[in-house]
Amino acid sequence: MAEKKVFIDGAEGTTGLRIRERLADRQDLSILTLGEAQRKDLPSRLHAMEEADLSILCLPDHASREIVELASPHTRICDTSTAYRTHPDWVYGFPELSARRKEVHAASRVCVPGCHATGFLALTVPLVEQGVLPKNVPLVCHSLTGYSGGGKKMIAAYEGPDKPESYNAPRLYALGLQHKHLPEMQAVAKLPSPPLFCPVVDDYYCGMLVYLSLPMHSFSARHRSGEDLAALYAQYYADEPLFTVHEAGELPEDGTLSAKGMAGRDTLEIFTLGNPEQILLAARFDNLGKGASGAAIQCMNLMLGLPETSGLVL
Repeated sequence: MAEKKVFIDGAEGTTGLRIRERLADRQDLSILTLGEAQRKDLPSRLHAMEEADLSILCLPDHASREIVELASPHTRICDTSTAYRTHPDWVYGFPELSARRKEVHAASRVCVPGCHATGFLALTVPLVEQGVLPKNVPLVCHSLTGYSGGGKKMIAAYEGPDKPESYNAPRLYALGLQHKHLPEMQAVAKLPSPPLFCPVVDDYYCGMLVYLSLPMHSFSARHRSGEDLAALYAQYYADEPLFTVHEAGELPEDGTLSAKGMAGRDTLEIFTLGNPEQILLAARFDNLGKGASGAAIQCMNLMLGLPETSGLVL
């Protein structure tokens, strides 16, 4: 089989660098690169997109929109920014949800989900789709992430010699309740309103824990136990190589969930915890793995007709 040509536009950013490093040893791919003088030259970038079988965009939203508008319609693009995640002409690149795998494979335009959205949607979409959780139930979602999710500037702030004392403790952010992942969280879950979303960044590099807590009476009468909900998730994600659904109440030996538990991997775990009156639903994964570069590589594999888990850490 001939090598597939892949162009990474924005390969010097956090996500782009990680994707490029992870694809470097792939024998089935040829990575197109531009010289230092060409990396910001729009005609050179567009030419590389024409030559490539697939281009992965790791750019700010405005830069993604600029180059997509100029790119030929036949070019195949996988975009990691927020720019197109709710665009009707783009396929949302979460293959495990709503039988999207075939859509991702056939699409010329695929957007990679946001990291926080990945956890929220992994938990809510199966419940909403099957009528277990009514769409009008108010949802409050919390998400704990490592500082790498903030990109180069935040990484430098946390790892620099002048790190503020306040950075040594968890920090709640997006305090106006208008986080940029909210539109996709609402749209993909098909909710009438966005959840109340409270993200927290802490002093560790990578790993993510997204969780919702709800009274058990929020669910349909036939699914008002942790066992019922765990069984539903297990059936929904059956045979998904990147997903592990734990039995109801299953916890690590120390009785806690560390947000770093999946660091360095591209898989995602789902937990159903709580008691007979209240449920805690949690998704644990790596914000740089299934929440970013791993998801982009998964979508790339599908779009190019390659084995879906090639290059992923299971």
